Amino acid sequence: MTLADDVLAGDRRALARVLTLVERAAPEAREILAALYSATGRAHLVGITGAPGAGKSTLINALAAQLRSSGDTVAVLAIDPSSVFSRGAVLGDRIRMQDLVHDAGAFVRSMASHGAVGGVARASAAAIDVLDAAGFDRVLIETVGVGQSELDIAALVHTVVLVEAPGLGDEVQAIKAGVLEIADIVVLNKGDLQLADVALRTLTLALSLAQPAQKDAWQPRLLRTDAVGKRGIEGLRAALDAHRTHAREGKHWAEQQAVRAKATLASELREQLYTSFMEELPPAQLAELVAEIAARTRDPYSTARHLLAARS
Repeated sequence: MTLADDVLAGDRRALARVLTLVERAAPEAREILAALYSATGRAHLVGITGAPGAGKSTLINALAAQLRSSGDTVAVLAIDPSSVFSRGAVLGDRIRMQDLVHDAGAFVRSMASHGAVGGVARASAAAIDVLDAAGFDRVLIETVGVGQSELDIAALVHTVVLVEAPGLGDEVQAIKAGVLEIADIVVLNKGDLQLADVALRTLTLALSLAQPAQKDAWQPRLLRTDAVGKRGIEGLRAALDAHRTHAREGKHWAEQQAVRAKATLASELREQLYTSFMEELPPAQLAELVAEIAARTRDPYSTARHLLAARS
């Protein structure tokens, strides 16, 4: 059996190994991904985003437990920020999800962002496909948590959950943040804290200003939770179920699949074209061009255009 066969058969060791190969962009990763692709498209993909300190990891831990209690299998992909110096990551999100580690129906994987912007890692889309093919009912993706720029997650998932918390100042920024416009569900976590009522009113106003114009469009839900105290989690699960049903019954599910397919194809084309181009470019010529660009005797824009024209 191949590694792809082992993943499809539910082998967790094989799953972890394939995810490592994907994250490292190993040569054999693309062949494995190609073998798994026909088994994807079944899981409910949920992106969970929001500012640092909002309690995303704790909320995911509680949500996953709630989903498990209803019989769903759950995979969690937690994107952690990388060091700008070592490119490594603490991968601390996994520490907050210890309740899931020994659950046979759950799987937790941390992935370093490796400097990627937009709240997700470059290998995130491929890793999601692997988890989808492995047969999980729900795949929860936690973004880095960098604030208002975490919009890439919308192209990867069916449902976007924005997590806010009182006292962070983010609920005011949410009124003008692009991330609010992609949120299907907004969660005010740490709802037991002071200022929670004020934050809830502010978020209610923000959502009223961002209501979709289409008649049959999904109306974003605003929920209040306390992840530590496990309060409001059942309501969050119910909102996820409702959005999944709405997406599948309407056009959203198919449209999202098309958006994701286009984004994945574009990413692969860029990666493979760049890799093949650089492999063909003699190192001495590349070094000379780089030196001339650094010395400002040549510009990178016309140089790239010239190289592409010469290759064709």
